[in-house]
Amino acid sequence: MVKYTVEVFTGDAFTAGNANAVFIKLIGTKGSSEPQILDRFTGIPGCSKTLTVSCKESLGTFFLVQLELKALVFEDYWFCSKVIVTEPEGRRLLFPCHQWLSPKKKAILREATANLSHKDTEEIAIRHRREDAARKREDFRWSVYDSEMPHIVQADSASSLPYEIRFSFTKEKEFLYTLLRASVDLELNNFHHPTNTWNSMEELEALKRNVTGTHEYIKKHWMTDTFFGYQFLNSLNPMMIKRCSKLPKNFPVTNDMVKSSLPKESSLEKEMEKGNIFLCDYARLDGIEGNVIDGKQQYVAAPLCLLFSNPQSKLLPIAIQLKQKPEAENPIFLPTDSKHDWLLAKLFVRNADFNEHGLNFHLLRTHLLAEVFTMATLRTLPSVHPLFKLLFPHIRYTLQINVLARKQLISADGVFAKHSALGHKGLTTFLKRATASLTYSSLCLPDDIKERGLENIPHCYYRDDGLKLWNIIHKFVHGVLAHYYTERDVQEDTELQTWLTEIIERGFLKKDNSGIPKSFHTVAELVKFVTMLIFTVSVQHAAVNNGQFDFGAWMPNFPTTIKIPPPTRKGQATADSVVAALPDVRSTLKWIALFHLLSKKSSDHYPLGYYPEEHFIEAVPLQKMEQFRKDLKALEGEIEARNKNLELPYDYLNPKNVDNSVDI
Repeated sequence: MVKYTVEVFTGDAFTAGNANAVFIKLIGTKGSSEPQILDRFTGIPGCSKTLTVSCKESLGTFFLVQLELKALVFEDYWFCSKVIVTEPEGRRLLFPCHQWLSPKKKAILREATANLSHKDTEEIAIRHRREDAARKREDFRWSVYDSEMPHIVQADSASSLPYEIRFSFTKEKEFLYTLLRASVDLELNNFHHPTNTWNSMEELEALKRNVTGTHEYIKKHWMTDTFFGYQFLNSLNPMMIKRCSKLPKNFPVTNDMVKSSLPKESSLEKEMEKGNIFLCDYARLDGIEGNVIDGKQQYVAAPLCLLFSNPQSKLLPIAIQLKQKPEAENPIFLPTDSKHDWLLAKLFVRNADFNEHGLNFHLLRTHLLAEVFTMATLRTLPSVHPLFKLLFPHIRYTLQINVLARKQLISADGVFAKHSALGHKGLTTFLKRATASLTYSSLCLPDDIKERGLENIPHCYYRDDGLKLWNIIHKFVHGVLAHYYTERDVQEDTELQTWLTEIIERGFLKKDNSGIPKSFHTVAELVKFVTMLIFTVSVQHAAVNNGQFDFGAWMPNFPTTIKIPPPTRKGQATADSVVAALPDVRSTLKWIALFHLLSKKSSDHYPLGYYPEEHFIEAVPLQKMEQFRKDLKALEGEIEARNKNLELPYDYLNPKNVDNSVDI
């Protein structure tokens, strides 16, 4: 008899254990063992069980482990983390699992050594790849939310998702608890207002929010031009600003208008030549009709904002036009106008920035693209593929958080529909426009920074930290993929090319002007694309997500809607006008609670570079992972040392605050 020693490991999640009978079968090139029950398997989280599988003769070159659950009393899910098989000769083979199993389906596990499709020669291995891919295509089906937006997973609720990609017990319970407790923790439940309309800033200040130091700083400085300009570089949305070398024809700012904001001997033309003039253009909002909230009309502006990076290295607004079409009833507001005229104009810009941030740069360019990346990875790459192994930690929980977002945030009854300026119809129109503007280069930070002319603008910590993280990720990705791929391998890997095609068709909707590669020909092309993917779902998501409570809890700094129309003349705004423009009380409380939820970390989260599952076993990728963590740790120290000297620390891209995936 030939004996194989088998160790089966249960995950350590709270509900990972199992009350079913577990049968195990070993499959090799020369045959397979009889299914053998895992005797008296208790299924306690974190436990392991060892058994001996006896065969009449050697199974040959070993490839697969089959796990099958059979219900004894009731169907119970089981999280198997891995199986280790020791051959008679003493060689230990790892079979990663890291998924929830149910009595409804058999699980076929393959030995952990990564391999490309054209390098599998054994029939049993080829058959497994095909069966693995077919199962995934059945489990993960595409659905069309809107024909002009990225496609989504077919799932009406989180419970309809396959168990292996859903929240862990810990994360799900914490998420629900945080959602239910948000208003209590922020002491918002005790706040009552008789009219649902703010009457003064003092009423807003009466809100207790368990605020952070950043929040207190913002509350003190939100009206200043210095902080207004700072937010275009280091706040929630550092994605709109770009260098302006020539004024748009629809923004007729003259030198006389802004000369008081410029150095005495200079001019607008000279400063543009020097690269010191910047523009934020919110044209994507043009023509979208405002929402109606509680019977009251809301208003959407599509402003243009001109900024000057002055000799003191401060970025200051110098002109604001609230509509796209220049006309007499669309004045250009200036810092020399009355205090309240200027503040009201900036308020409209901040609301436009809220819309761009929440729907374009946060929802579309991180969440929805992450969903496309996740679906393509799960559907087209078998678990043995090196790219699947590399990407799996970066797709954790993404599908479930997006299903929840569609239900609670952007549905017809969601928070955006009920409590924002755009409403459901407006957000759909806007998302279509944003999708049409999506380009590959805008997702690759080095290219994006260059295209927007932000290479030299001072105090742009998003750029500084982001570029360092891009380079660290790129180095890691290159180290791993270059171990498996040559140029020829890239071209011959049909699974890889299918993966890219699915992303092009489902995410970029086959747009010819997106700049996304149609196929991979070189290792360099592949490495850049995978770097972009990991950067998007980790670093970029952290940049636009993690500070939402910090920058949004003081509602005047980040108004979710505006209740008065854009002013058509100067000299009419008052302190009361500014307060009247703010969101109503219910909307304010709703958004503060939501910002709190979206900024809160779960205990079940993994910072960038920390991978709890064993997917790789080869020495090279393991060495690259270890170096990746060291590089991230070094950057963490650099950022913390810099932040000690900053009045307002920028900590959102500190590696310890960047999660592996879009999971909140």
